[in-house]
Amino acid sequence: MAEKRDFYDILEVPKSASADEIKKAYRKKAIQYHPDKNKGDKESEEKFKEAAEAYEVLSDENKRARYDQFGHAGLGGAAGGGGYGGGMSMDDIFSQFGDIFGGHFGGFGGFGGFGGSQRGRRVNRGSDLRVKVKLNLKEILNGVEKKIKVKKYVGCSHCDGNGSENGTSVSTCTTCNGSGMVTRVANTILGQMQTSSTCPTCNGDGKSITKKCTHCNGEGIMREDEVITIMIPAGVAEGMQLSMSGKGNAARRGGVNGDLLIVVEEEEDPNLIRDENDVIFNLFLSFPTAVLGGSVEVPTIDGMAKVKIDPGTQPGKILRLRNKGLPSVNGYGKGDQLIHVNVYVPETLSNKERKVMEEMEKSDNFAPSTTAKKKVFNKFKKMFD
Repeated sequence: MAEKRDFYDILEVPKSASADEIKKAYRKKAIQYHPDKNKGDKESEEKFKEAAEAYEVLSDENKRARYDQFGHAGLGGAAGGGGYGGGMSMDDIFSQFGDIFGGHFGGFGGFGGFGGSQRGRRVNRGSDLRVKVKLNLKEILNGVEKKIKVKKYVGCSHCDGNGSENGTSVSTCTTCNGSGMVTRVANTILGQMQTSSTCPTCNGDGKSITKKCTHCNGEGIMREDEVITIMIPAGVAEGMQLSMSGKGNAARRGGVNGDLLIVVEEEEDPNLIRDENDVIFNLFLSFPTAVLGGSVEVPTIDGMAKVKIDPGTQPGKILRLRNKGLPSVNGYGKGDQLIHVNVYVPETLSNKERKVMEEMEKSDNFAPSTTAKKKVFNKFKKMFD
């Protein structure tokens, strides 16, 4: 599968581009690659869809923020929803973005093919759904497939979503002739003014139902449970939001489905603390091990690891296990596991242990040197600088 191009590169705008600049850039690209101007040209059609995909994300403040932070992984492709514009039909593109071209929600002037009154009809859009998914560190390390049950509106199977009995009792609205819009001309002191508005008879649907479906009461949608498979990419973080295009609520009487928004919740690990892509483990050494050295086992995200302890290891020392942290959600590198060394001092001693400690205290080796004191002092001082 080809790697997705950067959305800003597709529209040829800088990352600092304003909403108006993005809109103008999309209009230019859409006209350039419009299928009516490039009949039978598959490459132009793909570029037309590619521009629509870029505009869908960059024209939406929330989606653009997710894309700027997480790249393509923060959007529909990462969640297994098939992406944005790449999964849209031509009708979806015209119905959602046609309004930026003017006219009745935007015909392309004299272009034919996909034009006509149907593009002027208001297209319903289903509402978005939001779900939370809990992940542990191992799932975040490798990425995971999750199946979730969602209660949502789906198209009525008895009427094929058009709201009519048996799916056939539908006629063209006589008020707007199926366009979903009515146009009025008024005489003013500046001359004739033409205005367009949603048809009051069909509410912009362009259709009139003569006999409602008894299962959905003419709405074209019903509330049901649906099991959805979500692909969570590796490296996601608490609060990150993924999106699956078209997996939200169905629209009444046909139209464009809403999106499913997946909010990541990170389960607390009993041993490890996450710090961006690094993980931290607090290691407690016995006093003899800190003095004599040895090896200990420490937990990592994907199992236990053996760590060498040098003789004379001091409390506060940081050991590092390279690449034992979490991957970047954008695929750039991997974090480390940091091991913070603590030395456990027993609170009670047996008589024999006490005698051993008293003997040790008499040795100059167990008295901190001036150099060691200075190191500790400087480290302590940095905490307050």
